[in-house]
Amino acid sequence: MRRIEPDVWAGLTMILVCAGVGTPTLLGVTETWVPLPVWGALFAALMTVMVAAVWVEHQPVAGRFCYGAAVALGWAAVLAAPSAGWLPILLVFTSTLGAYVAPWWVGPVVVALNSVVVALAGFVAGTPLTGIGLTTMLYLLIQVAALLSSLAIIREQRLRRELAEAHVELRAASVVLADTARAHERLRIARDLHDLMGHQLTALTLELEVARHHDGAGARPHVERADRVARNLLGDVRTTVGQLRADAPDLRASLSAVVRDIPGLDVRLRIDDDVRPAEEVTLALIRAVQEILTNTIRHAGASSLRISIENTADHGVRLTSADDGRGSPELRLGNGLRGLRERIDAIGGDVRLDGSDGFRVTATVPAR
Repeated sequence: MRRIEPDVWAGLTMILVCAGVGTPTLLGVTETWVPLPVWGALFAALMTVMVAAVWVEHQPVAGRFCYGAAVALGWAAVLAAPSAGWLPILLVFTSTLGAYVAPWWVGPVVVALNSVVVALAGFVAGTPLTGIGLTTMLYLLIQVAALLSSLAIIREQRLRRELAEAHVELRAASVVLADTARAHERLRIARDLHDLMGHQLTALTLELEVARHHDGAGARPHVERADRVARNLLGDVRTTVGQLRADAPDLRASLSAVVRDIPGLDVRLRIDDDVRPAEEVTLALIRAVQEILTNTIRHAGASSLRISIENTADHGVRLTSADDGRGSPELRLGNGLRGLRERIDAIGGDVRLDGSDGFRVTATVPAR
């Protein structure tokens, strides 16, 4: 089920206020210049397209079409009932709605045109010029204040999203950098191990070669030295292998660091205890989770995200994520999701995307 966002609730509240403003005219309390049923049809159409504009605000073409219809119907409703008191408040709401569904320059244009309509309505109603001027100025100021407030709210929301995206990118980069540093350290240890083993194996070979040419007691000292060299070599190998195991990247710790404390998004992470992928797969999963988080923050409008990682029956690893956002029935892959698919494909995995109810990502990769 689609989650209704705070902006949508605000829009629906605005619709209810508009309905309250138009109710007296619908009841015949104020006079209309057209038959009341016609005015009622205009008002009903206005409410319908405003609801539609709020509901489809994330579909630019449909949202702008509904918004244009709402502006025109608002003008018609006000001019058809010029003496309806607070009815021009409808125009305030139509100008404010433009901040969410139209380019920034549309709002000031609609405010100016709405002010002309308010003045025309006063002139048609026979209001004195002084009253027309004061009323027009009042509604102009209200529209400007409402439009600027909406633009400020939208800007704050955009900055919060950008901050959350930067937060995720920074955490992921930190985790990947730490894993890269560990990989360089393991490479250094491997080189040291090679040098150490090469020296000791050479000494062991020489001692055994000398012992092979001696009989009885003469071979014993060489055999004993060879035994000491072998024992030292075994101890060095165990120590180095222990360091390599300790330095292996930990998937749970890495992903927990990436998803922690993301502003405005509740992330729940579940990783099965028996999931222990190879280093290359671990890094791919970290980057995949980073892209899922960024996509959720930027496009989904979600409040919660669930991520799970588990082993599959064919010895692979499956990553599943699901949010409670608006979804996307018609999937259009941007650079982020396309990069996610390419990254998983590069290690022999598979990605499936589903936007029918929220947004769901299922990625299956080999464990090794």
